[in-house]
Amino acid sequence: MNFTLKVLGTASALPIIDRYPSAQVLDVRGRLFLIDCGEGVQVQMRRMGISFLKVEAIFISHIHGDHVFGIFGLLSTMAMLGRTGKLEIFAPRAFGPVLKFFMSYFGEGISYEIEHHPLLMKEPEQIFECKNLQVSAFPLNHKIDCFGFLFRETEPQLNVKKLEIAARGLGLAEIATAKRGEDIVREDGSVIPNEAVTYKPYEPRSYAYCSDTAPFPELASWVKGVDLLYHEATYPQEMVDKAALRFHSTAIQAAECAREAGVKKLIIGHYSSKYPDLSLFLNEARTVFPETELTQDRDVIDIPLKKL
Repeated sequence: MNFTLKVLGTASALPIIDRYPSAQVLDVRGRLFLIDCGEGVQVQMRRMGISFLKVEAIFISHIHGDHVFGIFGLLSTMAMLGRTGKLEIFAPRAFGPVLKFFMSYFGEGISYEIEHHPLLMKEPEQIFECKNLQVSAFPLNHKIDCFGFLFRETEPQLNVKKLEIAARGLGLAEIATAKRGEDIVREDGSVIPNEAVTYKPYEPRSYAYCSDTAPFPELASWVKGVDLLYHEATYPQEMVDKAALRFHSTAIQAAECAREAGVKKLIIGHYSSKYPDLSLFLNEARTVFPETELTQDRDVIDIPLKKL
């Protein structure tokens, strides 16, 4: 029942010795989802033991090189490894010509289907659903079309209390009714309220990914209450004017979003290559939101199951 984030890259713009460009893999109960695809993503996946062929879908925030330069090599490698299943890519409309170029020059030998789903929304919208997971996308505030993603486990089916089954003599049909969340109506007209015999086994977990963006008022409400928020923090506060000019955020601005949203934990990344020592980012963010951590390349962050 794992819900685990694997961080492949944390750099912005320029890769440096110990930081690759943006890429993450979210592992939801063994199902893998790639978020952004910066240069070197394949090397990092190899280092972390992540299967290329198990990636079910790719989510690209925007078409800046440090978020997408790794896609050509990855798609080609998937073909060489014998991928046959369809690959869905959720990316801005501008990704369409990029994919067309790739297929026209390097598509020979790719026998699996690649489907691009253009992101066009102006407010949060569900874009993907599979067993146990729903994914929504929402616009960010960057120089070009850029989108964030919210991954949330689906609500679990209710469990029926074993003691109540015996005490009330519940039959199979009544148990099935209760698991659907309905009250049990018996032949004599009596009603057993659903909440009297069921319980929710766990609280769905959630992760929000907010890369390149300047602050804007709606964002906190769109990621409200998530268990884990990744928010870019390209600059420390001394560079706040440059951050605004380039439509990025400072560590303090990321923390302010986390505080307003009431998230459980904030992780920051997408650091400017100008700063080899990241302690400044962490110290500044924690003055606003103490539950902040830095992301480092090859971090593994588990969101534990919250049993009720």
